[in-house]
Amino acid sequence: MSDVAAQLLAWYDTHGRKNLPWQHPRTAYRVWLSEVMLQQTQVSTVIGYFQRFLDRLPTLPSLAAADEDTVLALWAGLGYYRRARFLHAAAKLCVERHGGDLPTGFTELAALPGIGRSTAGAILAQAHGLRFPILDGNVKRVLTRLHGIKEFPGDTATEKKLWLLAESHTPNARLADYTQAIMDLGATVCVRTRPLCAACPLQADCVAHRDHLTTVIPASKPTKAIPTRATTMIVLRDAHGRILLEKRGAAGVWSGLWSLPEAIDLEHAAVTATALARVAESRALTPFTHVFSHYRLNVHPVLFDRATATPGIADNDRLRWCAPGDAAALGLPAPVRTLLSPLWEIPA
Repeated sequence: MSDVAAQLLAWYDTHGRKNLPWQHPRTAYRVWLSEVMLQQTQVSTVIGYFQRFLDRLPTLPSLAAADEDTVLALWAGLGYYRRARFLHAAAKLCVERHGGDLPTGFTELAALPGIGRSTAGAILAQAHGLRFPILDGNVKRVLTRLHGIKEFPGDTATEKKLWLLAESHTPNARLADYTQAIMDLGATVCVRTRPLCAACPLQADCVAHRDHLTTVIPASKPTKAIPTRATTMIVLRDAHGRILLEKRGAAGVWSGLWSLPEAIDLEHAAVTATALARVAESRALTPFTHVFSHYRLNVHPVLFDRATATPGIADNDRLRWCAPGDAAALGLPAPVRTLLSPLWEIPA
């Protein structure tokens, strides 16, 4: 096989992305933040979130010092909120143990919450020019096609093989450029459907291209039925337009975010609503479905309008009446924000 790194770097010099916001300057904090945001999320979506996050929390110590609501509010809409909580926890550990910086040792870095082997390699390669391979989703797609690996890349044995290949192709120089190059190739050329093989610098050596297997490599994750669940969301709105929010617990989806009280059905929603406030009138809002990675949630929202706060019930660590102007500072799940936007008359 030809020198993969040399071909990728030559391609990158002409076609690679060199003006992404986390590349200027390419500090460890900026690379780390971008790598975490880019997990399960496209570059075009991440750029705006990245810039807003840095405007508010420009350094690792500022992230460590921020409260959870601030971090989750800046993350709201990106989904996979565990990433944000791990980011926050890792920043605190860096302040406690590493002098307010990300460690430059691979073992210490990979041990931080939410980082792991590939993200640690990306940080060390891009921010410090150190020789460490990476194996994110884009790189897995490039390597499985290049080497004709038909097994699902998430299998333990297959992933071990891919790590060995990633290591073998990683050069000894221009580590930041090479790391960006192989990610760029997977993101812009060796895409999941209809890859642009004619534009690929590795086309001559690619087994999947040669054998017409790009539609089946990489293999998809074995499918299993996604269960469906249902909930009734309780929207209590008072005469001032404030809506009662409830902070979710540490377990389950949207943990730590502000959401709406819930009930199993309309009858129980009424009981729960009257326990939280004095209510006057109610009406069903348009139901919607939100799909998580592991289940589908059918949501039936009910608006209890002209509600009156019950003394002692709200405005504590778990419940709060939230005015439209306060919403931006809170971590709200994207579907909840979308649901409340027309009621608050704020943009979704």
